[in-house]
Amino acid sequence: MYLSRKKMAATNDFLQAINNGYSFKGESVQVGVGMLDGKVVQGANVFLPLKTLNRHGLIAGATGTGKTKTLQVISEFLSDASVPVLLLDIKGDLSGIAAMGAVNDKITERYKLLNLTYKPEQFPAELLSLTGQKGVHLRATVSEFGPVLLSKILGLNDTQGGVVALIFKYCDDAKMPLLDLKDLVKVLQYIGDEGKDEIEKQYGKISTTSTGTILRKIIELQQQGADEFFGEKSFEVDDLMRVSDDGKGMLSILRVADLQDKPKLFSTFMLQMLAELYATCPEEGDLDKPKLVMFIDEAHLIFNDASSELVSQIETIVKLIRSKGIGIFFCTQNPMDVPASVLGQLGLKIQHALRAFTAADRKSIKQTADNYPETTFYKTEDLITQMGIGEALITMLNEKGIPTPLVHTMLCSPRSRMDVLTDAEVAAINSKSKLVAKYSQDIDDNSAYEIITAKLQQAENNNTANTQATQKTEKPEPSMLEKVADNTIVKSMMRTAGNGIVRGLLGVLGLGGRSSSKRSGWF
Repeated sequence: MYLSRKKMAATNDFLQAINNGYSFKGESVQVGVGMLDGKVVQGANVFLPLKTLNRHGLIAGATGTGKTKTLQVISEFLSDASVPVLLLDIKGDLSGIAAMGAVNDKITERYKLLNLTYKPEQFPAELLSLTGQKGVHLRATVSEFGPVLLSKILGLNDTQGGVVALIFKYCDDAKMPLLDLKDLVKVLQYIGDEGKDEIEKQYGKISTTSTGTILRKIIELQQQGADEFFGEKSFEVDDLMRVSDDGKGMLSILRVADLQDKPKLFSTFMLQMLAELYATCPEEGDLDKPKLVMFIDEAHLIFNDASSELVSQIETIVKLIRSKGIGIFFCTQNPMDVPASVLGQLGLKIQHALRAFTAADRKSIKQTADNYPETTFYKTEDLITQMGIGEALITMLNEKGIPTPLVHTMLCSPRSRMDVLTDAEVAAINSKSKLVAKYSQDIDDNSAYEIITAKLQQAENNNTANTQATQKTEKPEPSMLEKVADNTIVKSMMRTAGNGIVRGLLGVLGLGGRSSSKRSGWF
């Protein structure tokens, strides 16, 4: 009896703590129900306040624990609240959000425990692609990156970054747009060869070692398929912030399953997208709900082998972009995949189960547990390894910026399909998309590559014309006989000999000039 009363008191304390910690003044959505001692506690409803979702978040957990479905559930609730969502689908399993879900025995049992009603639904979606395959083709120009961001992506040092800045300045002054990577490569080749004197005269000397290093870095990026991404027509971020005709937030699903082995291209896109959003969106202050929420699945791909400069850039943008009304959620297997400087900026944390197979795993789990608020209801380090599929530990910053109690939560299931779309369904969505038609055309406007190529061709044509004109005006080289004949001494001898011959001939003919009158009497 005593243990029963003690357990009941603990349950009441738990229920009160969760109700106090997860009740919000503004609009909120229920994502699940709290659990104590492995059982759902009726009434311990766990809500997420829309007002705080621009403070970013983390969804972590081992493979198969349900973190992708959690991402899907939150995206559905945001769409219901007319908040647009951008989903980076690395594994290719998020497209099903555009199709209606189906009831099964597991879902029925779960919703009975949650005391909620499951209603299958589909959500308005736009399929995006960096390669133009089966979706809206996302592109960005080199100019939009700018010299600083581009240098960080390429991993350049300060000297090499200065050369890139000089290239951008030179192209701006010369009215030569930098649209794609072949523009940048052409300028690099030009300033190291034909245009070297011109550059040195206007901007100073440039080391050929630096230009060579930059060129190799660009080629490395090209080998990861970056040529498909850089160019026109450049994607407009406003197209990510659309609402469907029935008032639901549009879910833009960027399918990047083919980029798992191309982390540099993936991080390039991510950084550019964040920078473009920050540069384009106005300051909003405190909003009742975010303007856009971005979910980055398999976020460790961004940070794998990332330079300290790149991590610093991401951290800076994550810090600043919240004031634009934009939230960013990183989804990964282990919270330690995200650098501490970025992890500290994430207000909402949803931790699915982790597995402890090695000593390193146990150490990582202990570090993860230490990052969560202390609680009298759980032994966090042990619970992290014991949670079932579709369960997670949740804590967040409330509307006043105070952390909520850590709660073991049984989460809602997605109402949309928990599987991929068929090729026919993908084709049907794309056929109705206005954006596919808007961005499908490849545009190769007159830019640095074409301008420099034409400039070099004109210079070559001018040189050819000058050479031909010079050849026409110059006298031909005299022959040896002509050279001898033109000699002064030879000319004198020839005149003397010539006069003698003439005189002889004239004498034979009796035409000796002035002496002929004297010889006239001979006849």
